[in-house]
Amino acid sequence: MKKILVITWLVVLLGAIGALFWYNELQYQLPTPVPQNYKAVNPGELIKLSAKLKTDGTKPLFLHFFNPVCPCSRFNIKMFKSLVAQYGQKVNFVIVVISDRTYTAKEIQDKFDLAIPVTFDQSIALACGVYSTPQVALIDNKGKLYYRGNYNISRYCTDEKTNYAQQAINGLLDNNKKLFFNKLALTSYGCRLANCKY
Repeated sequence: MKKILVITWLVVLLGAIGALFWYNELQYQLPTPVPQNYKAVNPGELIKLSAKLKTDGTKPLFLHFFNPVCPCSRFNIKMFKSLVAQYGQKVNFVIVVISDRTYTAKEIQDKFDLAIPVTFDQSIALACGVYSTPQVALIDNKGKLYYRGNYNISRYCTDEKTNYAQQAINGLLDNNKKLFFNKLALTSYGCRLANCKY
């Protein structure tokens, strides 16, 4: 009788652990629910940014939406750093922190080991139509949205064929106005924004 009880308990315990793992893995593979009052911002729309973030007209602006407590954002750090290393001379990069916790710019820069601008202005997400992290908003040197979407189809940013952020940068730098992104690039995945004001 004890043996059956122990085996039953182990099966239930393993089942619960498996279910929790599956749920936590699955929730980041499903699209982020669209906020009720969400207003889409389409490519080509002028993005109104504060004077601190406005492009100087010589380089595009790459906004990286980041939440330090979001697992997907943390997995994405390596990918973002590689983009900064590769395109830092041609594109202005800014980290937009979206969190309900308080951080300093230095803490965020230390997480990335990068000395690039950091902003905590959550209205930028609304201006760009972003409602999850990690996300990219790539703005051309005229202040218009070129791309708003995911970095990669893979949560760990390891699928080279779907490096959407890199494809967007290359398309913008090559002046490709007809670059096509599929639904997987444009459907938001990851963590919902904290304090989303939609």
